[in-house]
Amino acid sequence: MTKKRIYKAVALSAMITSVTSIEASGYKLPEQSLNSVALGAAYVAHTTGADTAYYNPARMGFLDRDRNYIEGSLTLVHLPSIDFEGAQYLPVPPSGVFLKGDGATKIENIGIGQLHYVSKDFDGFRFGFSLATPGGLSKRWDDPVEKTFAEEFSLRLIEANPSISYRISDNIGIGGGVRILYADGKVKSDGSDLGIRLSRDMDGDDIALGYNLALAISAPGDIDLAVTYRSKIDMKIEGHASITAGKFNYSGGANVDLPLPASLSIAAAKTFDDRLTVEFVYERTFWSAYDKLDFDYDTKLPVMDTPLDKSWKDSNTYRIGLTYRYNDRLTLMGGYAYDETPIPDRTMGYELPDSDANIFSAGFRYRQTDDLSWGAAILYDSKKSRTLELGENENGIIGEFDDGGALLTTVGFEYRF
Repeated sequence: MTKKRIYKAVALSAMITSVTSIEASGYKLPEQSLNSVALGAAYVAHTTGADTAYYNPARMGFLDRDRNYIEGSLTLVHLPSIDFEGAQYLPVPPSGVFLKGDGATKIENIGIGQLHYVSKDFDGFRFGFSLATPGGLSKRWDDPVEKTFAEEFSLRLIEANPSISYRISDNIGIGGGVRILYADGKVKSDGSDLGIRLSRDMDGDDIALGYNLALAISAPGDIDLAVTYRSKIDMKIEGHASITAGKFNYSGGANVDLPLPASLSIAAAKTFDDRLTVEFVYERTFWSAYDKLDFDYDTKLPVMDTPLDKSWKDSNTYRIGLTYRYNDRLTLMGGYAYDETPIPDRTMGYELPDSDANIFSAGFRYRQTDDLSWGAAILYDSKKSRTLELGENENGIIGEFDDGGALLTTVGFEYRF
């Protein structure tokens, strides 16, 4: 067995995993306000504040017509370590090599902010604006095997979303907006701990556009119905790459096309005695748009230019949220969701060891005055363990990923004027 053979065996999978975390279901953040965190994002049909501009702009027309709404919130995202016990298979002739791969990611703490605004009514029209962080991560491995493939994956995704709504009648509203997305990411890997001269340092960014549409219906019996759609956005992440593989060195431009998938939400809410509201949300995310990953470089790079099969599948999320108006000042909230991962066993990698999740949430909002309210919320994303057997994974991973998930803590306020 020679180091040259190891370079060939590792280089493809070590290079093509870059930036895939942009598409991660486990790191998508649908919770972008105090209420949405408290309700586990079961917050589409019965939105009540400035964050309506983001979650269902069609409902902006159902807010108090003579008031403007503004809301700000801060969220701390805590990512506990993901533990892995198992081995890494390298297809080195004649029969391959197995490396013991036990390890764990570093614990991460990421702070993000959100801002939402809804204008007063203008002859049935209202205008909104949201500044949100709908996705992102920071994932780092220090253990020799995992570090060779994914030493660091950092991603920041920021969305500005101006929107407009029109109230067709007392019971029906429509709305939509433009999604302006900015993304930047950094990817590093290093095989020196395995005695392999194989490393990369890549960064890039992009700005891309999409749209969102919404329909809101207020039905008899205190029932609210809603449908929202967020379009697919094709992003072209462009930046710089420094690559070392044995005696080969590359420093130059790199880019990759990534589809941010479309999503559809169908929601229904029922309010009982003007106190308890129960909302159900079905969310479909069209991850099948992510069928392969294909990097381009300023110079043709053998092996590293080969497209990688991803074959992600469309996934479902099922949400339920409860809102209880305890009195005129205090509102209590709670939620549960089941979130499916789109990643099949055969294409999962160290940069994104995702799995199905149970999500639990709770929070409160206190109305200090008629104009000002504030509150706090917490959400726990509990990932299921996931085991890859020999031969199941194209990247050669064999073993079990455990723990991980996320803990979100949010504080926020809303002011009406």
